Amino acid sequence: MAAPILSFENLGLSQGTHWLFRGIDIHVGQRDRLALIGRNGAGKTTLLKLIGGQIEPDEGIRSVQPGARVITLEQDPDVTPYATLHDFALAGEFAPPAHEVEAIADQLGIDLSREAKTASGGERRRAAIARALASEPDLLLLDEPTNHLDIAAIDWIENWMARYNGAFIVISHDRAFLTRLTRQTLWLDRGQMRRNEVGFGGFEQWMEAVYAEEARAADKLDAKLKIEAHWLERGVTARRKRNQGRLAKLWEMRAQRAAMQGPQGTAKIAVASDDSKTKSVIKAEHVTKTFGDRTIINDFSLRVQRGDRIGIVGGNGAGKSTLLKLLTGELAPDSGEVSQAKTLDMIFIDQQRSLMQGDKSVRDVLAEGGDWIDVRGVRKHVHGYLKDFLFDPSLAEAKVGTLSGGERSRLLFAREFARESNLLVLDEPTNDLDLETLDLLQEVIADYEGTVLIVSHDRDFLDRTVTVTLGLDGSGTVDVIVGGYADWVAKRDPRRAPRAEKKEVAPPPPPRPVSAKLTYKDQRDLDLLPRRIEELEAAIARDEETLHDPALYTRDPRKFAALTAAIEKARAEKDAAEERWLELAEKAEGLAG
Repeated sequence: MAAPILSFENLGLSQGTHWLFRGIDIHVGQRDRLALIGRNGAGKTTLLKLIGGQIEPDEGIRSVQPGARVITLEQDPDVTPYATLHDFALAGEFAPPAHEVEAIADQLGIDLSREAKTASGGERRRAAIARALASEPDLLLLDEPTNHLDIAAIDWIENWMARYNGAFIVISHDRAFLTRLTRQTLWLDRGQMRRNEVGFGGFEQWMEAVYAEEARAADKLDAKLKIEAHWLERGVTARRKRNQGRLAKLWEMRAQRAAMQGPQGTAKIAVASDDSKTKSVIKAEHVTKTFGDRTIINDFSLRVQRGDRIGIVGGNGAGKSTLLKLLTGELAPDSGEVSQAKTLDMIFIDQQRSLMQGDKSVRDVLAEGGDWIDVRGVRKHVHGYLKDFLFDPSLAEAKVGTLSGGERSRLLFAREFARESNLLVLDEPTNDLDLETLDLLQEVIADYEGTVLIVSHDRDFLDRTVTVTLGLDGSGTVDVIVGGYADWVAKRDPRRAPRAEKKEVAPPPPPRPVSAKLTYKDQRDLDLLPRRIEELEAAIARDEETLHDPALYTRDPRKFAALTAAIEKARAEKDAAEERWLELAEKAEGLAG
């Protein structure tokens, strides 16, 4: 077995009077493709900086294979010390070749001669990507690499990463990106690090298994978990079941919308309806908009029905913002007509989160300093409402300026979704959000009774949320497709269509018939499995203790590989044994009842 590119033994970092994490071991192999997962505030970005050597730990030993290049793509690169983006892209510990940087920049569509201090977030991100990828990394550390990128740029970087021969660790909220590229998962959870040799595609199933194991362990010890301390973790399985119901509802809504689709791809109102005027909330007829010599929107027609979830996708400069402004009445067309229902009451949440003020407390933002908030006509206590949006209630007195970017976004959602409205407009809503907050946002949108317009580059989010996709390719044509991003791609090029995750809404298997009593084998397993589980736990602990020896990799790589394989096998057997024991215990309890 080859020595790891990078190892961190017994890593610990304190934060004020407590440890952010402690006793963490990380080993990165030469072809590892690791997703780093954790909630906002868990310390993912901090951990990535520790791995990259940008900050020093309070405990632990970092070792890097001699000559290995460890390159970090930061979430918000600082370009201010440089005159141009070109100067920034050629700087760094491992200065990349100019021709490689320029070639990548050209493919990403970024002008490196741009003055650095005036560059947009997307331009800074593209320049940083060009610098990182051209530096020939052995280990690439990526912090939200798809933020500020359009779908074309994300597609390009995905293809580059798929061909990349080195190792990487990536933090991202982009499920499609993680699912396609990762092969292993690091999960930072409540100060602990867990590793699993499956990519992000298997993460949710693994997470639920871990939480279920924790619950079983607590039951075995006859100790109840404190609800306030674990309300988020304990709700994971319930939210997962709600997500399945939400997706089933989405497929049903898409089917209903497809029945209204016109022959040229223009949505039309159902003919036989006396209240058709009130059902149509936005109507665009033969709309054209140009800027100079360029036609941005050409002969576009659409009727947005009450309850539609409309996704708008396309590359940078394709006209997404222009189309959104036309539909909401902020911009007038050059020809054609756009009309909105007189009863529209709009909430607009933009990607700048510009409505938040850092000097206010969370309580001030939500309830103007009080204890109660009106949530669409229903009175709720601030603490309970904070929990609905995955906040610890103790944060009620925290200043907005002390929250992370994702937490500020979540707070903004909490405030705006409390308002009475019937049109919700979201401009890049998924930036800075962790995966659990994305699940929550999808849930809130699914429960929203009005109409939703979403501009986003997050393909998985669109596939899970919208009923109709408006796809722009920059030519002025707008494709009107019933379904999500995957459906738009399938329409444009069936060979590149990603698979939709409809498997999540498959009906559960029918319950097994319960016999009158336990069979001899069932009773024997029920009696003997607890001892076997204890034996497996002891074996796992013993082998893991041996693996903690930092010299084992170089001294005896075969033993290290054998121990790793034995641990994985024992864990799989233990999981199966616990599932079997739990099933039999429930069966026996049912018979006794």
